[in-house]
Amino acid sequence: MKSAFLVGPRTLEVRDVPEPVAPPDGIVLAVKACGVCGSDLRRWREGPPPGAGDIVPGHEIGGVVTAVGSQVAAGGRYAVGDRLAVAPDIHCGECYYCQRGKYNLCDELHFLGVNEGYPGGFAEQVLLTAEVLDLGVVHRLPDDLSYVEGALAEPCSSVLASHEDAGTSLDDTVVVIGAGPIGCIHIAVARARGARVIVSQRSARRREMARAFGPVAVIDPTTEDVVVRVRELTGGTGADTVICANPVAETQAQAVEMVRKGGRVVLFGGLPKANPMVTVDANRIHYGEIAFVGSFSYHPSYHELALDAIGRKLIPSDLLITHTLPLAEVDRAFDIASSGQGLKVMVTM
Repeated sequence: MKSAFLVGPRTLEVRDVPEPVAPPDGIVLAVKACGVCGSDLRRWREGPPPGAGDIVPGHEIGGVVTAVGSQVAAGGRYAVGDRLAVAPDIHCGECYYCQRGKYNLCDELHFLGVNEGYPGGFAEQVLLTAEVLDLGVVHRLPDDLSYVEGALAEPCSSVLASHEDAGTSLDDTVVVIGAGPIGCIHIAVARARGARVIVSQRSARRREMARAFGPVAVIDPTTEDVVVRVRELTGGTGADTVICANPVAETQAQAVEMVRKGGRVVLFGGLPKANPMVTVDANRIHYGEIAFVGSFSYHPSYHELALDAIGRKLIPSDLLITHTLPLAEVDRAFDIASSGQGLKVMVTM
């Protein structure tokens, strides 16, 4: 079978490798679609970590079961022909956080397509071990969803969890800073929960794509003062929630200035590891009782909820998935995703 390996900065190499064999307690999934994630792009730009072995990236997966181990078959949990959507997180089930159901905060969290020894979805087949089946994120793909929609469920899951935590509701005005794939999912989910959405985005191309998701306003921060504009659009009060869906420290400081008293700033996009520090007005947070919170990953139940939301068209897959390319063109898929000329790029097998 063919697998794409990250071998250097901005370099993926498609190789012929042996097909995986299902152990008694595992299954083999024929990958039909795998999305290019922003985290994939960060590692692609940097290349594999020093000393790391060969890594097959890709963690937004839709596929079909082609082999099941004897124990799995006897238990009837999965069968050949089952269509599945798979996400990367694998928790330990034993640490402080897992014991309290906070699986996304697990002290021993591992990821398909990220950690060495956990090959990902940019391959014709992927092995799902008992560890993945028992402690990972695997759900059946509804009959009315395509494999690319199944792969799309993974990035949607964390957005759904974020808005549940924020309590986004009918009375809210939500500002989304950054209108890449994740930012546009935030627009869709916030609107599905009844909120008015304002978007700030530097790229003209992405501002235009964001308009299709129905925000009430789209701001160009290169020509307008985004804080002043948000205040104007909210009658001087400020936004109820501001979501930083990009990796830019400056926008996190701006978010504190444009959110209302008692509002919430959600740090959804992580900053570069080499420069993660940000300066914000702590007095405004203190005296305004502003919640300044992080948002990372999700409970596995949100992955199943995402499949349902996509199926009900609350999250418009047709607008989000702008490019689909075969595995043989995986390098081009990453180039397109990196260029910002589209939104979600899918690789199909």
